[in-house]
Amino acid sequence: MEPSSDLPLLFLVAVAVTAKQKKHWRDPSTISAAVANDDAITEESPQFDLEIIRAATGNFSEANKLGQGGFGSVFRGKLPNGTEIAVKRLSQNSGQGESEFKNEARLLSRLQHRNLVKLLGYCLEGIERLLVYEFVPNASLDKFIFDPLKRALLDWDTRYKIITGIARGLLYLHEDSRLRIIHRDLKASNILLDVDMNAKVSDFGTARLFEIDQTQADTSRIMGTYGYMAPEYVLRGNYSLKSDVFSFGVLVLEIVSGQRNLAARHGQDTEILISHVWTNWREGNISSIVDPAVTSGYTQNILRCIHIGLLCVQQHEATRPSMASVVLMLNSQSVTLPVPTEPAFLMNTNPINHGDISSGFDSTSSTAEADRSGNKAGALSINDASITDPYPR
Repeated sequence: MEPSSDLPLLFLVAVAVTAKQKKHWRDPSTISAAVANDDAITEESPQFDLEIIRAATGNFSEANKLGQGGFGSVFRGKLPNGTEIAVKRLSQNSGQGESEFKNEARLLSRLQHRNLVKLLGYCLEGIERLLVYEFVPNASLDKFIFDPLKRALLDWDTRYKIITGIARGLLYLHEDSRLRIIHRDLKASNILLDVDMNAKVSDFGTARLFEIDQTQADTSRIMGTYGYMAPEYVLRGNYSLKSDVFSFGVLVLEIVSGQRNLAARHGQDTEILISHVWTNWREGNISSIVDPAVTSGYTQNILRCIHIGLLCVQQHEATRPSMASVVLMLNSQSVTLPVPTEPAFLMNTNPINHGDISSGFDSTSSTAEADRSGNKAGALSINDASITDPYPR
């Protein structure tokens, strides 16, 4: 396969190294300086040989398949040393899959935080593009919070730990890492839960890098998941750190309520979760917001999380708090919370010239991509990642 003209030099070097060296699982310390010092993949991301990954996953057997997305599949595996892994195998016939590979490898190889999923390495061999992650045994948050039986396993203390973990992970991306990153597709299915139910933000295929002093950017292609996208992003293609804050606020309200932020029909009425929470919060009817599966918990703490969630989903990005402020508000009961303004509902709001996204929040959780000319660019399923170059133009 002829490499595209914009393929980073790293990948050409990696192919050459793979062809010349004896096949084995390389430790980070053995990777050549040309690869280790590249911006895309560092010494923190060793290169795995394809045979090792095939053996670990049972040759990508259906029995080891954890999930399927528009750009490939994820498989569970075990390395010879006993380490359990999750392998993202990008689709061989997807040009966007190669972009996803470059994007996630660039970002995750330089990110280390307990609330981010850890990239263990990669494999670039022939037509295979594989990303190797730590295995997170409890799957994703949506498998618990939206399941009528499993949500009962999430008491309030666990839900609060998940909320604070997501907040810390986002704060690291926005302010505390060597990079400044906007995730752009924060949602329940992209929050993984480890054995102790600690939250780990995952799936960086649509993430964008910002300059340290950069506040916002525009895109001609809207990519994200219905129910989580900020209004300025859906309507105008504007995204910023506050776009992630909006998505975080939606997640908080979903975790508290156990309901998706999507149109839910009640008889002849249709209501969005944000609207439901806003109405009942103003009326002081908190019991109508909180998931009935939460049978005990610190009431003031639950109220505070609802309040913070509403602050994050306000209509105008300037009125939303930063993630630094959110973490402070979550960790300190002495911090006074401002009164939120009416949040963004978007139920009957048609985005301007954005194709399929004009339906606003759909009745199913789906990732959507549209261009600003109004032409359909693609309708993707849950967990799909629409890919762009990680560096804003």
